Amino acid sequence: MAEERTVMRTQLPTSAESQNPQLKKALEFPILEKQNWLIHLHYIHKDYEACKAVIKEQLRETQGLCEYALYVQALIFRLEGNIQDSLELFQTCAVLSPQCADNLKQVARSLFLLGKHKAATEVYNEAAKLNQKDWEICHNLGVCYIYLKQFNKARDQLHHALHLNRHDLTYIMLGKIHLLEGNLDKAVEIYKKAVEFSPENTELLTTLGLLYLQLGIYQKAFEYLGNALTYDPTNYKAILAAGSMMQTHGDFDVALTKYRIVACAVPESPPLWNNIGMCFFGKKKYVAAISCLKRANYLAPFDWKILYNLGLVHLTMQQYASAFHFLSAAINFQPKMAELYMLLAVALTNLEDTENAKRVYAEAVHLDKCNPLVNLNYAVLLYNQGQKRDALAQYQEMEKKVNLLKESSSLEFDSEMVEVAQKLGAALHVGEALVWTKPAKDPKSQHRTTSASKAACFQQPLGSNQALGQAMSSAAAYRKLPSERGEGREKEERNINV
Repeated sequence: MAEERTVMRTQLPTSAESQNPQLKKALEFPILEKQNWLIHLHYIHKDYEACKAVIKEQLRETQGLCEYALYVQALIFRLEGNIQDSLELFQTCAVLSPQCADNLKQVARSLFLLGKHKAATEVYNEAAKLNQKDWEICHNLGVCYIYLKQFNKARDQLHHALHLNRHDLTYIMLGKIHLLEGNLDKAVEIYKKAVEFSPENTELLTTLGLLYLQLGIYQKAFEYLGNALTYDPTNYKAILAAGSMMQTHGDFDVALTKYRIVACAVPESPPLWNNIGMCFFGKKKYVAAISCLKRANYLAPFDWKILYNLGLVHLTMQQYASAFHFLSAAINFQPKMAELYMLLAVALTNLEDTENAKRVYAEAVHLDKCNPLVNLNYAVLLYNQGQKRDALAQYQEMEKKVNLLKESSSLEFDSEMVEVAQKLGAALHVGEALVWTKPAKDPKSQHRTTSASKAACFQQPLGSNQALGQAMSSAAAYRKLPSERGEGREKEERNINV
């Protein structure tokens, strides 16, 4: 027995584990990244439940110290809308790897999504110190500064991002800065550079087309919108804008055909139903116009343009109480627009509230800078009330605006507006044609003709006035001009582009 025990003792030391006791001790520590590949596989396959199960097991084994598992868990939380939970996990990752810029970027992203833009800029700046050549950090910093209204800093960061790496999204955000500042020309330049860099990006092409449309450069607008539709025939924004251009030129049936395509893609679009309603208004189908506009108003109750159009159509149908309701609501959202006050005064005049109509006209005259129709309608009301001296003052003010408009552009004026002004001038003994000329009958120029000449200077009118029909009438016929129906007319529609 003693010999056997000796043999056994001499055999035991031959074990590798006994010879290297440190190896057994090393195996007791878990490998933190041993299931990272499986977590990644489930995440890219969007199998989030299985991914969370593996993450839970991995975090349990590593006592919550596996950075990758925490990182992916935070991404899943963000996708599920749990932004605050994702922020806490990303902050844990940043503590585990304080020199990792990606963790700080994700912390800043979560802060941005929570609306904490100032805190997000601070974290992005910390991330920029760790990686100064990351275009995404500069881009996101620029976006944060836009929300903070610090446009100069935003512009610098976005330009730096473009210097590091050119991307479509950076161009779009840079263009938005110029649009927020009201600089359309610089915005056009930025978007043109963006289109040169990415000529097949339909969003860039559509946006550039809309900018040209807003500037009244219809040929360029049609070119870029056509290119957008070439690459994406179902691009509803481009189709809606193209339909709006056709509507501008009085092609209401063609525009409605385009809008029918858009209705299949975005049936709940307020701009779509607004434009459809104004097409019916141009075709003098007023009941259909009101139905479409009220649907647009239901979808966007705070859009002043839709309320403006509803007031306009109700004035046309001589439903003055309804017109007063919608125009009053529009003024609450757009209190600095003279045409709204003018139309409201027309409604009040027809409701036989002349005193309030005068007050509203006075406010319209105070706000207006370039629309002669405001002064003309006010002059007619004053003339009908027997206040010829005040009417003459408004008439002379109207003449000044007409002269300025004729010097600055070659716009023609609406025929009914010219006729009313001539008759009023004769009644006031100031001549029948001091500044007026009859508009040419050239149909190519009609799309630039508006009774307000330029729609309050800042709102581009869309729609042929000759095709729209009467949109406004006065409270009472001229006592001394029995052949005239009213004060004039506001035959301008408000189209909404995307």
